[in-house]
Amino acid sequence: MKLAVWTYEGPPHVGAMRVATGMTGLHYVLHAPQGDTYADLLFTMIERRNHRPPVTFTTFQAADLGADTASLFKQACQNAYERFRPEAMIVGASCTAELIQDDPGGLAETMGLPIPTVALELPSYQRKENFGADETFYQIVRTLAKPTTKTTKVTANLIGPTALGFRHRDDISEVIALLDDMGIGVNVVAPMTASPDDIGRLSAAHFNVLMYPETAQSAARWMEREWGMAYTKTVPIGVGATRDFVAEVANIAERKPYLDESRLRLPWYSQSVDSNYLTGKRVFIFGDGTHVRAAARIARDEIGFEVVGVGCYNREQARGVRTLAKQYGVEALITDDYLEVERILANLEPELILGTQMERHIGKRLGIPCTVISAPVHVQDFPARYSPQMGIEGANVIFDTWVHPLVMGLEEHLLTMFRDDFEFHDEAGPSHHGVAHQTQSPTERRSDTDVIWLPAAQAELKKIPFFVRGKARRNTEVFASERGMAEISVDTLYEAKAHYAR
Repeated sequence: MKLAVWTYEGPPHVGAMRVATGMTGLHYVLHAPQGDTYADLLFTMIERRNHRPPVTFTTFQAADLGADTASLFKQACQNAYERFRPEAMIVGASCTAELIQDDPGGLAETMGLPIPTVALELPSYQRKENFGADETFYQIVRTLAKPTTKTTKVTANLIGPTALGFRHRDDISEVIALLDDMGIGVNVVAPMTASPDDIGRLSAAHFNVLMYPETAQSAARWMEREWGMAYTKTVPIGVGATRDFVAEVANIAERKPYLDESRLRLPWYSQSVDSNYLTGKRVFIFGDGTHVRAAARIARDEIGFEVVGVGCYNREQARGVRTLAKQYGVEALITDDYLEVERILANLEPELILGTQMERHIGKRLGIPCTVISAPVHVQDFPARYSPQMGIEGANVIFDTWVHPLVMGLEEHLLTMFRDDFEFHDEAGPSHHGVAHQTQSPTERRSDTDVIWLPAAQAELKKIPFFVRGKARRNTEVFASERGMAEISVDTLYEAKAHYAR
């Protein structure tokens, strides 16, 4: 076991919570000790949901371990049924409760509850959150879905979106619009917004749209195997992928492909003179496998970035990311250790990070701008406004959020260039005040290598563009240290530049 400040994924029962919280009419009874009862924090604080998650905990304590914890679980099940009257129930154990081996599924079965009860076997010490969501949805579909007559109109199920997912709420609306433009209806969206009754009629659709493979691939494959229901392989994130998705759906549904591209903003910008500033910028991409693969294509083919590294934290999608890395001529980073990710980022020194909430923090420490493209995320990535990642509007949102850190960074560089101007230098106060507020002049800064930067060298360093300034500073300090220099002058700065340019 390894202690960490951050984790990319929680234990698998958190994935089960995400499925249960996204659905309606379903309740999750979780055998868990005091301390594992944090569902409210995840969904009401981070996702800002206006209702509590449908999760009941047994909440046993250390003193209960010498007694009958199985009875505690059965009583919690009975209380949850009587209080919430769900249409179906899922039961399982948290990672800690798994150790006492009370078998929640077997206990629930002996109770004879008058609703379907799905037992979850989630190996907490071998698998993690995305696996938990995928396995939970798969077991729900296996238990509740039944063969039924197809809808008269051609329809699709949208499968994969869950609570606490990255922009899942808005992606649903965007994909529905794409299908509607081709005259294709939506039968069921699941898990999010679906009830147990909705799960029962999944087979009425003509095919499945697999929106997020990390949370619904097992269910999609099962429905294809059991009922012959095809499912889409393309995730419509980005302009090119959205076009491919529409073509794939049209082929499955035997429809003419149609995509209204009049609202797209990225293609014209990518062909403009202004976009030259972005061409060739070095980016590192890390997150869940689905979003990483989509982001790499957008970065290279639609914006003109140079992809210098890709990776994912969920090992279930490692094979696809490794294949992607070979296509892009880079080495795949498959890890759930954020310190390893930080080490790679420090070595690569990209000009932009496309990552998760973790990489946002890492980027702040390294002075590298970061745009979040994947879960795990924090409250700021659950905006109140419409902000999808999929489809036409998703491509526009991606265009905004990826380009802005670099463009605003250019503004920062221009301000730095004019820092010595009589109106903009550090000692000048705000120009709208009658009397400028004098600030203390900058002093010599001692670096991590105990090399002192002289004031003139510091001023010269500030003229270097922000996106390579950190690398220039570190290279110069290494250059000076290797030569036994105690101070860095302007001459040292340019000698180091010439040395590393060879």
